[in-house]
Amino acid sequence: MRIAHLSLSVMFLTFLGSFITPAHAQVPAPPADVKAKDLPNDAGHGILLTWKLSPDDKIDMSPRAVIRYEIHRKLEGEQEFNTKVGEPTYQKTSFEDKKCELGKRYFYQIVAVAPDGSRSKPRITTKATIAVMQLFDTRRTWFGIILLLVGGAVVYFIQVAQRGQDLKIRKIAGLEAFNEAVGRATEMGRSCLFIPGILDINDMQTVAGITVLSHVAGLAAEYDARLEVPTSRSLVMTTARETVQAAYLGAGRPDAYVEDNIYYLTDEQFGYVAGVTGSMVRDKPAACFYMGAFFAESLILAETGNAIGAIQVAGTAMPSQLPFFVAACDYTLIGEEFFAASAYLSGEPHQLGSLKGQDFGKVVGTGLLAIGCLFATAAACSQLAGGSELTKTLNTTVDFIKDNILGDKGFLP
Repeated sequence: MRIAHLSLSVMFLTFLGSFITPAHAQVPAPPADVKAKDLPNDAGHGILLTWKLSPDDKIDMSPRAVIRYEIHRKLEGEQEFNTKVGEPTYQKTSFEDKKCELGKRYFYQIVAVAPDGSRSKPRITTKATIAVMQLFDTRRTWFGIILLLVGGAVVYFIQVAQRGQDLKIRKIAGLEAFNEAVGRATEMGRSCLFIPGILDINDMQTVAGITVLSHVAGLAAEYDARLEVPTSRSLVMTTARETVQAAYLGAGRPDAYVEDNIYYLTDEQFGYVAGVTGSMVRDKPAACFYMGAFFAESLILAETGNAIGAIQVAGTAMPSQLPFFVAACDYTLIGEEFFAASAYLSGEPHQLGSLKGQDFGKVVGTGLLAIGCLFATAAACSQLAGGSELTKTLNTTVDFIKDNILGDKGFLP
């Protein structure tokens, strides 16, 4: 009997509890003022939703009455909101739906959700919204202005060079040393060794190296110096032969060109290095040029050239190999200097103008960074001195430079 009475009591309490809703399980109030508009500065696949928080979504409430908002959408003409597009957390008042189809008309529904899963009444946008593609991203307006400045500077300096006016361009010591190195080899009656890296002709550094080879070959033809070019790729060998032959022809010395001095060794990295260093020890060239992409073999080549007493000029854009060249070579073209070598050596107006325009762009970028650093320093000093208004102005200026000019927050704050 006692067991039967206990079972009946449990059943009664369970039945009674189904009609009692605890305070934390109450249905939350819905959000308000739900709006949808086209997402600016996109390719036509985004819609921005905004709303006011549910009255029950309070930051100091514990436990929370609202833990998230559920957002559904439907196409115009559909009956149900069947597509869930997002679940932003509490205290959020906006959401970007970036999976819209261009030209489609959408309605949105937002509900507040309590911890136990109970949901508020839905709030629906009053009119359909269309995602539109924008032609310009106004967040990068300053980037566009700087780009126009640099591009305009390039065009201007090209025109100046074409009119025959001299462009003042910073000298690079490594390029100035080519004449000295080839001249020394001629005086000593020894050869010049040129290594165009170990990568194939499709690598940009190899192309830059071949450009420098053309200049060195012209000097060798003029001074009647012997030039050797061992390569590790067959296509590089073919290109180097044509380049050197053209340089000798341009110098009026086609008879001095020796095709066999430009030769192929092997594609294998250290097999190639062993062959080159062996030749260096035997022939002892007076000038060694390393122009291209290098890896672990850079130090082996540079140390061997240093041991035989050769003048060495290196150029590469491989950051990990630059320290070895700087330590063991007489002159080193670092990164951009190496790529700019063709403009310096050729004197061609288009290349010189482009180089000068790029330098102008660097000045603009460096100037903005310097101004930002000065304002940031002044703001810190002002804060220490207790100047609240001045500190606020300086911090605003720093934020504008950082977020708008160098960032993507638009033309104005």
